[in-house]
Amino acid sequence: MSILVASVVMIGMFWVVPTGLSLLDGPRPPGLDRLRRAWPLLAVPGALSLWLPRSGLSAGLAAVYALATLALAYQAPARLMLTRSLRPREVAVLTALASPSVAGLALVAERASYPLFGFDLDILALTVPHFHFAGFAAALVAGLVCRASEDGPTARFAALSVPAGTLLVLIGYFVDDWAELAGAVVLTAGMAAVAVLTLRERRDLAADRPTRTLLAVSALVLAATMLLALDWALGEATGLPHLDLTWMAATHGLGNALGFAVCALLARRRLRAGGVPAVPAAAPAHPRTESPA
Repeated sequence: MSILVASVVMIGMFWVVPTGLSLLDGPRPPGLDRLRRAWPLLAVPGALSLWLPRSGLSAGLAAVYALATLALAYQAPARLMLTRSLRPREVAVLTALASPSVAGLALVAERASYPLFGFDLDILALTVPHFHFAGFAAALVAGLVCRASEDGPTARFAALSVPAGTLLVLIGYFVDDWAELAGAVVLTAGMAAVAVLTLRERRDLAADRPTRTLLAVSALVLAATMLLALDWALGEATGLPHLDLTWMAATHGLGNALGFAVCALLARRRLRAGGVPAVPAAAPAHPRTESPA
């Protein structure tokens, strides 16, 4: 795995996932807080595997992290049992909880030099950051902006199209480049809605300059990086000239990781510290099941 991709993945493992989990409000499944607190420790074997040669040892270390991602994916149905809701913002949160498990399984296969489902190792390597950022971070932020916008039509579109686009891109891996292009179109449209809503948050909710700057950077970088993703998917489907995977990792991948995900989550931590709520789930069917945020 390249130094750039490994470094981006470590940002997702050690900071993006636990920070994103800390922003969740509403009913919390048993064990979610313990898993969040333990996450940086659970990420250590996965991070070590990134820097070792592909081997049984690195695959075994990756498997430890994969088990943690599967434990996180289990929190999705557990949360659904508490909320009993499939409102758009909740669909986005459930998608975020499940997405790292795809990254974990891809990491194990790539470290073991196993072409899982016939995918070559380079694709598997890029799947790992993709489902930490386009999967977990983007879906979570879509849920955050949906809550902040009080479930308006643009917010609902963002909260549904980001998970749908992520799923369609994954399905496109198994079908063909045109199916992947369709997923990229849906995902880009959802991300564009997220960018618009983020700029609205900057105007309406952010009182201080650092928070406004972080929100603006995350929105503008998101728009630029998703245009690159759309261009790549179009080029793959039609044969038109486009950036190769190395340049996509250096532009789209790095931009999404640092410019979008990190800035967006930092901004929302600041908003939360200033009294703006993050993502409460829909009201649970039984009030007793709701725990304090």
